[in-house]
This record gives sequence, structure tokens and C-alpha cells, in this order.
Amino acid sequence: MKRPSLALLSAGVSGVLFGIGLSIARMTDPAKIWNFLDIAAIPRGGWDPSLAFVMAGGMLVGIVGLRLDRFLRMPSPLAAPAFIKTSRTRIDPPLLVGAAIFGVGWGLAGFCPGPAIANLGLAPGSVLPFVVAMFAGSWIAGQFIDLTPATRAGDFSPATPARDLTSATQAAAPVPLSHR
Repeated sequence: MKRPSLALLSAGVSGVLFGIGLSIARMTDPAKIWNFLDIAAIPRGGWDPSLAFVMAGGMLVGIVGLRLDRFLRMPSPLAAPAFIKTSRTRIDPPLLVGAAIFGVGWGLAGFCPGPAIANLGLAPGSVLPFVVAMFAGSWIAGQFIDLTPATRAGDFSPATPARDLTSATQAAAPVPLSHR
């Protein structure tokens, strides 16, 4: 099996496991999310901390997985040409603005992008407008944010539209499927 095929298979299996896990934990239910975000309900016993446990579990798996390459001294991942390394370690204005917009959208809609996509299989009528708007917002942002290889390496600047950078991205090193 070629690496691109293995990468697609790996992404597919990961996505299915992610969707099943979200559904089992009921994280696809907007009411469950709203009950977590409603910290004012703590005094009356209505706050639901279960999302914090799901987040902690995801972080634990992520931290172990992201450090496994160092422990096993792997030269490259099994399903991608190279490990993704970033030099971006600062908390900068684009990160804060993006996080604020994400948080407002999550709080207003009750959907995080992953659970929203997973919810397409459970209740497509109620979540489809959100998913369409989410993809539209991502596309609109992509018209204004420069995602050339230099910015992927850590130099973020909202410069030229991404659609005008075809020649620059074609000349760059291949980007793993998980970051396309």
C-alpha cells in the first residue's frame, strides 16, 4: 500500500473512531455542550462537567501520540511523508481573534466543528445549516489568510489571498494530507 493510500485509510479510520467516540459520549448533542458552557448553573447543580473529561481524554491521547515519535525515534510517521513541526509557539493576535470567534460560534450554535460533522449522520436537518455556514466561513477566511509554506512554518500574515498562490504552493515540499 502506498503512503498516500495509507494516509487516506488512516484518516478515514481516525475519523470513524472520532465520530463514534463523540456519539457515545453524547458530545454531538448541543444541549450537552450548552450545559457544560453554562457555568452559572453550578450553584443550582445544573452544570454538566462531562465535556471536560472528554477534552482531558483527548488531550491525554494527543500528548502521548505527539510525543511517541521521540520515544520510538521514528524518522517519519507511518502514514505521512514527515512529522509536522512548527515554530509557532507564541500566543499572538491571530490566535486570540480566531479562538474568540470560534468560542462565540460554539457558544451560540452549541456545535463544535467535529461534532457538527458527526451529527450530519444523526440529525442532518438540524445541523446542516451550521455545517454549510462553517464551510462558507472557512472558505471566506481562506480568501484573506496567506497559507503559503512559509506561513505554515510559523510566519503568519494575512497578506494575499490563498487562491492566488498556486505557483508558490506547487513549488513547495509536499504537505501531509492532514494539513491540506
